[in-house]
Parts: sequence; C-alpha cells; structure tokens
Amino acid sequence: MADAPFSSLPLPKDQLDNLISLGYASMTGIQAASLPLAFKGKDLIAQAKTGSGKTAAFSLPLLDKLNPRDFGTQALVLCPTRELATQVSGEIRRLARYRQNIKVVTLCGGQSIGPQIGSLEHGAHIVVGTPGRISDHLRKKTLNLTRVGTLVLDEADRMLEMGFVEDISSIIEQTPAARQTLLFSATYPDDIEALSARFQKQPERISVETMHNDQQIDQQFFVCQKSARLDGLVTLLNHFAPQTAVVFCNTKQLVRDVTAHLDESGIRALALHGDMEQRDRDQVLIQFRQQSCSVLVATDVAARGLDIDDLPVVVNFELPRETEVYVHRVGRTGRAGKAGLALSLFADSEQYKLEKIRQLLQQEPETKPIDSISVRGERMPPPPYATLCIAGGRKHKVRPGDILGALTGEAGIAGSTVGKINVMDFAAYVAVETSVADKALGRLLNGKITGRKFKVRRL
Repeated sequence: MADAPFSSLPLPKDQLDNLISLGYASMTGIQAASLPLAFKGKDLIAQAKTGSGKTAAFSLPLLDKLNPRDFGTQALVLCPTRELATQVSGEIRRLARYRQNIKVVTLCGGQSIGPQIGSLEHGAHIVVGTPGRISDHLRKKTLNLTRVGTLVLDEADRMLEMGFVEDISSIIEQTPAARQTLLFSATYPDDIEALSARFQKQPERISVETMHNDQQIDQQFFVCQKSARLDGLVTLLNHFAPQTAVVFCNTKQLVRDVTAHLDESGIRALALHGDMEQRDRDQVLIQFRQQSCSVLVATDVAARGLDIDDLPVVVNFELPRETEVYVHRVGRTGRAGKAGLALSLFADSEQYKLEKIRQLLQQEPETKPIDSISVRGERMPPPPYATLCIAGGRKHKVRPGDILGALTGEAGIAGSTVGKINVMDFAAYVAVETSVADKALGRLLNGKITGRKFKVRRL
C-alpha cells in the first residue's frame, strides 16, 4: 500500500508538481491507507506512529476542499502543544503553495492574544491551534467556526492526557454537524473511543504499525549509575559522534543540568522545557533544525510533536516512567525508512523499567556497561551552521528569497554556504556556514533587505 504514487489521488497537477518540489516521492503507509477515504469525505480514526506522514494525510484533503474566495474558517486543526501547532501550520503552508492566498493562522497560548485577534479580523481559511487558546477566542467571539468543513484532532490521545477533553468537546459543538472529522492518535484508549462515538459519523478505522522495526532503529542500552551519568552521556555522544541528537530527560531541572554539562564538555547544546517563554522555545527549535546546535536536551512535554527530518540519534538520559513514552521518544529517529539509533542509560535500580520495555518489544534488549565504550579521539562534530536572527518577517514583506538575495548579492556570500531560512511573522532566521557567519552578519548589518535596513544578530 505504501509507495503508491500521489498521482493516484484526485489531486490537481499544480499540487502534484508542488509535492514533487517538496520531496514527497510516494505515499507513506498512513497516507496510502487514509487519503483515498478522506478524499471521499469519510470520517477517519487513524492510528500511526510519530513521523509517519500524518500531517499530509489530513492536509491534502483539507486543502482540496477549500474555497479561497471565502475567508471564513473552513478547516480547524487541534494540536496538544504549541510546538506541534507551529510545525503543522508550517507544513500546511508548504502544501498550500500550489494555491494563491490561502491564509493559515496559528492560535496558541504563551503568545499575546492581541495580534491573533488582529489576524483573525482579516479572515483565515485554516486555523491551527491548541484547545485552550481556541477556547479563549471562542469565548471572546473573535473566532467563528460555523463554516468549518474539516475538523482535525492531531495526537488526540495526548490532548486527552493533558486534560483538554472539556475544551475539545466545547469547541466541536461550535462546528457544523455536517463537517468531516479526522482523528489521529497513537493509541486507542477508552476515552478516544468515547470521543469518536460522540463526534464522528461511521468513521473508517485505520491502523498502521505503531512499533518500530528493529532493523530500522538500533536500540542499545547501557548500564550507568546515576553519579556517572553526565559523563556517560558525553562518552556516548563522542563515541557515536552523530551530527545531531536529541537527549530526553524526565525533569526540567535535569534538562538544565545536562545542557550545562554538555556545554562545559565542548558539545553545543540547547535546552527545551515548559518553563521557557514561547519565543525562546521557537528560537531553540529553529537553531536545532538549522543545525547551528548539535544537541537538543528536552522534556517529553516540550518535545511532543517535534518533527526533525533525518534525526540520526535519540538518547534517553534516563528511562521514562511509562513505556508508551519510550516508544514516542524512540520514534523521533528512523523516519521515512531511514536507519536510526536509540541509546538509553539506566542504573541497576531501574531494571524494572527495562523489563517493561522488554515486554513491549517482545525481545530481550542487549545491555552493556558504559565502561565498554572507549572514546579513542572521537568527538561529536561541531555544528556546521550558525543562525542569524533578522528583526523582520512576513509582516514586513520579507521572504526567504529576499534574504538569500541580500546574502549572495550585496553581502557577497556564496549561495552554497547558506542553509535553511525560516521566516516568521516578525522575525526571520537564516543558517550560514560557521566559516562565513561573522562576514554574513557584518554585511547584513551594513546592507539592506528589500531596500530596508533591519537589526540582525547571531544566536
């Protein structure tokens, strides 16, 4: 079923060309199973692992139904976290490039509600947001859902775990009964079944393999006592020497401690946890995606919905309390058919956690002492890029091409040294190779983008 071409779907040529330009070669398992049904207008309850292509599975039919001339909200996507909502919005915008003037608005907490209200006053075809903030807008009557034709619940199990069931129910009740409802969940607990029974019409059930193929993800476990764990982590990272890695911790304090220790050990690391301001969290994720940071150290809540292409390694600094969380962590690597590596540190006192994982994997995981690894001059490579932050974004009519042009034109930087460019509403971020970062910064500070001067700094 997977590997089916997108051309088998009722998509216009412009969208098929757009998918090719975005690197969508063929459908993933969840896309091949769900898209034909979704295009027929069916309600879906779909189970799939993180990174399986869920966003495209609900975005393509959603976009196909839109009327660009109607600026009422025609589609609503609910996500458990701000990070996932931001990521989903970005992907929908990319998939919508084949059509002009499709407006996607992201509504999340942790950000001022005023600019969101201002944006909604001019209409929005698609709204992506967290249940709490969507509810705020509904109470303020700044959002109207009476024209919603497609409702998406992304990572529904996580939203219910976070206590959003009342918000979700209240939101859905303000949408038309004739809508299409697409529910995506990693698991099917009783409360998901109840939610589906209440709000969906004869949904089609889809389940794609949720556990990861052993051959796809190499899972290794290392015995390391808690007192030696910080140094053990450095040993692992230097030995395996990935270009990038995500390290998971169970608490925010551990995230801070691990990040500081890695920095002291010469490994550039950034922290991601729930106490951070949204702007700071966004900047951390951008730096990691732009490869100007080698290691992201995160809690599970902060990293929920994190979707990083080609993430080679995830590390469990300590085993999680719940086996389902282990599955989510491991599922961040080995995506899109690529090989991945999952490394876990655990103490003798945590054997019971390992036993739960063994039952889940239905096999005996190989364990070895951390001392069995010797670092013979290996080092985790430094980040290849530095990130420059420009104080101008979409609201200032700044586009990626404008930034690239400013760098390669006035600034005289070779195009091959410029990496990813991310343009937000009020800021833009561009990755440049570290060898030319200072030159690029100086030239942008003294030059112009689209004929205007902007403040620029290196993160």
